[in-house]
Amino acid sequence: MAAITLIEAVNLALAHELKRDNDVVVLGEDVGVNGGVFRATNGLAQKFGKDRVIDTPLAESMIAGLAIGMAAQGMKPVAEMQFEAFMMPAYDMIYNHMARMRLRTRGRITLPMVIRAPWGGGIHAPEHHSDSPEAQCAHIPGLKVVIPSNPSRAYGLLLAAIRDPDPVLFFEPKRVYRIVKHEIEDNGEEYPLGTCFVDREGTDITLVSWGAMMHETLIAADKLKLEGISAEVIDVATISPLDIDTILESVAKTGRLCIVCEAPRSGSWASEIAAQVAENGLFNLLAPIGRVTGYDTTMPYYKLEKQFMPSVDRILEEARRLLEYK
Repeated sequence: MAAITLIEAVNLALAHELKRDNDVVVLGEDVGVNGGVFRATNGLAQKFGKDRVIDTPLAESMIAGLAIGMAAQGMKPVAEMQFEAFMMPAYDMIYNHMARMRLRTRGRITLPMVIRAPWGGGIHAPEHHSDSPEAQCAHIPGLKVVIPSNPSRAYGLLLAAIRDPDPVLFFEPKRVYRIVKHEIEDNGEEYPLGTCFVDREGTDITLVSWGAMMHETLIAADKLKLEGISAEVIDVATISPLDIDTILESVAKTGRLCIVCEAPRSGSWASEIAAQVAENGLFNLLAPIGRVTGYDTTMPYYKLEKQFMPSVDRILEEARRLLEYK
């Protein structure tokens, strides 16, 4: 069994579903001949044909609208946006049609479709190639929002997203596309949507994150362990619907919560998690809830992006502050 990267895991999952289900199609700009901007669809057009791996013009609203029409007619399209911020021209389709079709037709029409997009910062790209819009999308009723943190979860969660009867936004942390490898058996086993993963059990503090920031969070937990501090680490994985019960159970055990994300601070999904824990787990808290986030600015150019994104040191500083709180 070969160890593969996250981008290779995405390719593996797409190939598995294209082979398993003839209703699955892949579409987007350059996904066919070129294999996608990050090569997520590399080789799929050659293997499955141009009728199932479809190159489109550079028109994001059209890509989303085409996928909606396909899904409404019984197909299972997987559309690619080249970068997360490129979804903005498609928001009318996503917000007003993709998210509402089941409600609008009283369940007569559902949309089994996925929109994939590379997500987040850290690759020295211009600012509109490095956004973290998960909170904007999770705010839209009718959508599932998924962000895997490693190759295994990218494979299993993407399979689940394609098989889901309702629309899923699948954000791929491009900073870790090629820096982590997992051994993955191509067995078609999916991971559950709407479920957090407890990556490490602990008793002193709960660290919650998702996507690329899981890696800094796990490093911070390792460093805290050297100080004799036991940190429980939770990968949210599905931003919406949020598995708040797993987080509340952890907070009931540790009494302290630190949430880590790279999106701008105000209105981030860290804010939503903090609000739900405050509403439902206030009396289990031994300290205020901590957030380590990006800043309320546009993602800066590459010379400053490391200052924008949470570092291991910033996570450690916040965790120690919460642990010292009396």
